[in-house]
Amino acid sequence: MATLRVPSLRNVVSGAAPYLRASQRRWAQVHDVRFLATQQPDRILEKYKEKLSRKAKENGLRDINELKEAYKEKIELLKKKATVPVSTADTSQSAPSTDAASPFPPPPPPPQISPPPKVPATTSGVKTLSSYLDLEKTRSLPQKELEAIWRLRHVNDDQSLCATIPLPVYRSIEETAKKYPQFILPLPKPGDQPDEIHFLQWTFPAENTVAVLFTHLAEFKLRGEYSQPHTTITHHLELAEEKGLVLLQGQVIKGRGVSIDEAKWLVMCLQKFYGMNSENTKRKLLLEMFGRGDANFKVEDLVEEAEKIV
Repeated sequence: MATLRVPSLRNVVSGAAPYLRASQRRWAQVHDVRFLATQQPDRILEKYKEKLSRKAKENGLRDINELKEAYKEKIELLKKKATVPVSTADTSQSAPSTDAASPFPPPPPPPQISPPPKVPATTSGVKTLSSYLDLEKTRSLPQKELEAIWRLRHVNDDQSLCATIPLPVYRSIEETAKKYPQFILPLPKPGDQPDEIHFLQWTFPAENTVAVLFTHLAEFKLRGEYSQPHTTITHHLELAEEKGLVLLQGQVIKGRGVSIDEAKWLVMCLQKFYGMNSENTKRKLLLEMFGRGDANFKVEDLVEEAEKIV
């Protein structure tokens, strides 16, 4: 669909480094990223290992094994108590208390599982459009003036990105993002360096705020949910229905290994994959394969398709 070639989004990569605009083939540093989004490290065991190690040191013991030996008799005693046969007496009569006979406190009750809390429309910590513009004043402005004010609002921040997206184009991107909220994108590097692979994740923290977090794939594989994004893109929808525009604002964190030009490339690449049309079956197929953890997903195919963008 021709309307997906949005001039305002193309402008975010204008002036980018020449190697980001080149259309030559590159080789990628391939990582096994299948099922990446569903595999997270098990930190529960590690948590208790640390507590047991501290307990051993407090008792003057060298490690957890010596702690087990020191408490071996108590452990065996608890096992024997646990094997006492269940009484067949009338269960309506209360059983005698054994708290006085046991030197150990009773086990805690099982945790109550509660449903996750609903995210309110005004989530604390999320910057809404009112953090950047006076909404009451801007509602009366024509579309062209709103676009100009939005660009001027970020012109003095050399680590920021901004763009305006026509509402129909954004709705197409958002629809795809809800189906495939996680994906990876290649980032070309100068010279003979291999392409870097970056992990992206869509989030919907508030009613009129939609964000995309970009993280180095290597860091995400190492730290999972605790990894730190290098670029955050936020879509503001407060004026979308009135003005027919979605305002995009991004922030590139210094010292995280990504330049402003490279972040612009990732934004353009994201728009091309998520703003797909029915004719571009290859990009659609790559999104679907990654989303379901298909073993046939290949990073080489992803890099080849990304080279066609510019």
